[in-house]
Amino acid sequence: MKLLRDTWLLYQRQLLLMWRSPIWLFFALAQPVTYLFLFAPFLQKALLPMGASTIQDAYNIYVPGLLVVMCFYTGLFAGFGLVAELRMGILERARVTPISRSALLLGRAARDVTAMLIQCALITILSVPFGLTVPLPNLLVAYALLTIIGLMAAAISYDIALTIKNENALGSLLNSIGQPIALLAGVLLPLAIAPVWIQKLALANPFSWATNSVRALFWGSLTDPVVWQGTLIVSVLAVVTVLLSVRLYSRNIR
Repeated sequence: MKLLRDTWLLYQRQLLLMWRSPIWLFFALAQPVTYLFLFAPFLQKALLPMGASTIQDAYNIYVPGLLVVMCFYTGLFAGFGLVAELRMGILERARVTPISRSALLLGRAARDVTAMLIQCALITILSVPFGLTVPLPNLLVAYALLTIIGLMAAAISYDIALTIKNENALGSLLNSIGQPIALLAGVLLPLAIAPVWIQKLALANPFSWATNSVRALFWGSLTDPVVWQGTLIVSVLAVVTVLLSVRLYSRNIR
């Protein structure tokens, strides 16, 4: 109970800090909106092999990938704030507080996931005038999966940030690993139209399974096996990465 209470208190504080600087939402949405309006309209012909006979079908295929890559990159760069707190000595001050060490990280992670879901909701709403349609149960399951994806990406970022503790090295490393992972997840174009060797390579990428799961949900296939397969894979990895983050975080403020 103490962990849940402390996590909730830290989550509220992190939300307050986030809303005091609402400009983050504009910058966070600038690139996704650009891709939504200027890239997606070109996809109808490219996605014909996937059954996109109309521009509405193209958005149903493309928007899920866009949401996944938003959660992935937003989570992946969440570690910068943690490194800044390390440098400013905020974690040092946390040593004298009675708050659970795990709650200090979980509250931050919950804030990051909330920010991701706000962005995803706005992009989904903006896509509706272009013909995006998704059943409500599928949408709710998809957002639950996006929450897990964002949590896993944020935990990975925390793990790396707590290990190297340097913004310059962190930026270079995240850019180096983020782009190939995102491309091999099929976030821009489905991997079904990729060469066979890329499809086989993508099987080792958990974000590829996650993207296929969200895309199946938006396409209306709630019972598609890829939905539970992707959900299971990212859920297990999210638990592992979060536990590792909590351990590293606790060690840094012990």
